[in-house]
Amino acid sequence: MKKALIFVLLFISVGALSVFGFFKKDADDSQIGLISPHLKSIDADQVNWKEKDKDYWKKVLTPMQYEVTRNEGTERAFTGQYWDYKKEGVYTCSNCGQKLFSSDTKYKSGTGWPSFFKPLSQEAIGERKDSSFGMTRTEVHCSRCGAHLGHVFPDGPQPTGLRYCLNSVSLNFQPRSQE
Repeated sequence: MKKALIFVLLFISVGALSVFGFFKKDADDSQIGLISPHLKSIDADQVNWKEKDKDYWKKVLTPMQYEVTRNEGTERAFTGQYWDYKKEGVYTCSNCGQKLFSSDTKYKSGTGWPSFFKPLSQEAIGERKDSSFGMTRTEVHCSRCGAHLGHVFPDGPQPTGLRYCLNSVSLNFQPRSQE
């Protein structure tokens, strides 16, 4: 009887943890590498992304993408599809498709978010001071459309010593064969 009760309590605990997001199924590779649907039918280089308003972004982004990239939110650690992703290619902005980071500069930081030590180019990203939540950090955004990507910290590996700690929902992935 004790064993049955322990099993039931364990089963309920695991179920509760799953509901609250402590466990997440690995990303489905069939979905990784696909660009955001709103980018499929347009020439992303020809769009003036900074003129797009809140209503446009709400229409084309998922609720989580909107919250993170437009309201400067953060996805929970260890839940994003790219935090432990190891394929070779380029990470692009999920909002406008601009190339941002190479898998060659991605590393396992232990934080639960995709981490990189260097962007593809300094022109691809913008930075600004973020004083939210009683901390002073450096926020990183896409230079083309202004999407919030995450933050950069001075505790990364060499050669830069930087850790670009990003949200998976702010990124898309292009496998090396599709670059």
